[in-house]
Amino acid sequence: MDPRETALQQAYDHAVRWLASLSDRRVPARASVDEIVSALGAELPDAPSMPADVVDLLATACEPGLTAFPSGRFYGFVVGGSEPAALAADWLVSAWDQNAVMSAVSPAYTAVEDIASAWLLDLLGLPGESAVGFTTGATMANFTCLAAGRDAVLRRAGWDVARDGLAGGPAVRVVAGVNRHMAIDLALRYLGLGQPELVAADDQGRIEPAALRSTLATGATPPTIVILQAGDIHSGAFDPFIESIRAAHEAGAWVHIDGAFGLWAAVSPAYAHLTTGCAEADSWATDAHKTLNVPYDCGLAIVRDAFALRAAMGLHGDYLILHERGDPSDKVPELSRRGRAFTVWAALRSLGRSGVADLVERLCRHASAFAAGIAAMDGATVLNDVVFTQVCAEFGSDERTDRVLARLLDDGTAWISGSTWRGRRVVRISVSNWSTTDDDVRRALAAIRRAAVDI
Repeated sequence: MDPRETALQQAYDHAVRWLASLSDRRVPARASVDEIVSALGAELPDAPSMPADVVDLLATACEPGLTAFPSGRFYGFVVGGSEPAALAADWLVSAWDQNAVMSAVSPAYTAVEDIASAWLLDLLGLPGESAVGFTTGATMANFTCLAAGRDAVLRRAGWDVARDGLAGGPAVRVVAGVNRHMAIDLALRYLGLGQPELVAADDQGRIEPAALRSTLATGATPPTIVILQAGDIHSGAFDPFIESIRAAHEAGAWVHIDGAFGLWAAVSPAYAHLTTGCAEADSWATDAHKTLNVPYDCGLAIVRDAFALRAAMGLHGDYLILHERGDPSDKVPELSRRGRAFTVWAALRSLGRSGVADLVERLCRHASAFAAGIAAMDGATVLNDVVFTQVCAEFGSDERTDRVLARLLDDGTAWISGSTWRGRRVVRISVSNWSTTDDDVRRALAAIRRAAVDI
């Protein structure tokens, strides 16, 4: 074999060993940053090294410092795993090395993106005319959608932000629920829109439509964007879309929905009711590397008005070969980027419509099992209505809850994160990995029980 083949074979062997270890390995990493640096060596060598040797060093030195994110026992963040077909497709993405920019250069990528986009809109119950951009994640998906919304509401007010910038133009009013995700604030900061006006939410984090209507009725009516969410990061709750979107549209606002993990409820007959009315919005952001379980990085920016998205993100250059129907790069911030749609297509083609629904329902079933198991423990209280994949619980005082969390990480059976919700320290469980089994849940609950008893 030539050096490239031996390097790939070495990577394959290490990858297979890593994946095989996930069922039993400790979930938290075993080594520190300094230990990994020491194992790798901090000095750049003068002479070249064989590619296979480099791969072997990287894998061997880094393995102790890896967290088992793909394990069925990682519940710390909504990160998902890598569904088998999507993982294999991602290897092809790197081998094919396509710059997913122009249709003329990589017609295969454009074809796959077009098919995957149509499948996504169908599964999520969103308008078929919408444009879909494949971004790095939900943060950039929110950024992309909000950029399209910002430009559109300013265009309605007679201001061309692409030509004239923001300085001197009408102010854009942004309104969001008090429980919005921090990625929304980051995207708004990138866009020069500042902090949003906040609207009250109920005890599960759902925006209150009456409060939204009241907020929108106050003051002048500048160009306005209203941001709603499908899936609160703590409770999993969904905003009441019918009433909220109606109030926003009556005020002339662009409505954007942050559905990083929750938008996928729409694919399941058992959970689609959570997204009722969602399709009446103007844009939606979600992650494929969360609930759909494709490899990092893959977000989805979906905009009903395809012109608005292309106007905000499109670019022209004399050296570019532009396609008459537009190009993938017209819908995302980046020019150079990976062929992300290949992995989405592979996951959807592998799972099929029923498989995607089953995946969502399985994650929700595991979350309910966590809630029931914790509620049965002495001194433990589940604080949220478990409507989707999130569970928040406390173990008496804030101090005791934090001690339970610390003991859990020391145990290593599962990774569960802490947070602060409704003014209390909580154990926050996010179920998002396709490979999580009933046994994984039982093992994690046993670890929680041990930690609580020890404390």
